[in-house]
Amino acid sequence: MPTVAADGGPPDRDGRAGARSARTPLRVLAHPLRSRLLAQLRVHGAATATELAVALETNTGATSYHLRQLAEVGLIEDTGGGTGRRRVWRARSAGAAAEVSAGIPDPEDPDDLAAADWLARDYLEHFTDRAGSWLDARTEWPAPWQPVLGLEDHLVLVTAEQMTALREELVEVLGRYRRLGQGNPRAKRVSVYTCALPVDRP
Repeated sequence: MPTVAADGGPPDRDGRAGARSARTPLRVLAHPLRSRLLAQLRVHGAATATELAVALETNTGATSYHLRQLAEVGLIEDTGGGTGRRRVWRARSAGAAAEVSAGIPDPEDPDDLAAADWLARDYLEHFTDRAGSWLDARTEWPAPWQPVLGLEDHLVLVTAEQMTALREELVEVLGRYRRLGQGNPRAKRVSVYTCALPVDRP
């Protein structure tokens, strides 16, 4: 029976969390601190282990160790901008969600599927926290921002092929706006989450 790994992520098939034989990006990222480290680097840019430890309220030893694990599977990289033992890390896939960055799970591998499920649920928890923070702070924002931020939903009737096209178009639009406000002092960074959920049964 599957059990939760001692470090908080899903175990490998042999029951040992993080076994060397299973160090895929997906399985390495399926860990509470590692998923937060990658998210922090994606949203806020390059940082050192010390800076990340302060931001995530943990210790430098833990962040240093888990940053190296992320780097080993290519999710982050050393910018080369540090001095001495001070390394500056950045995400390698700044525009992709964590589970997209980690890759597609092997449908025949139960460990991959368990890691993907854990990561998706952790991502949902992260989204819930971010949405809750917005609800708490929305009245502090200027009036022009309030109606265009926050939650909304739209119902569409599409085939799988049409849904694929819709997703690709949304990614294209977001790509055009990614740096549109650069250099404008009125511009703010905004996280845009996309989550298409079926209403009908399969």
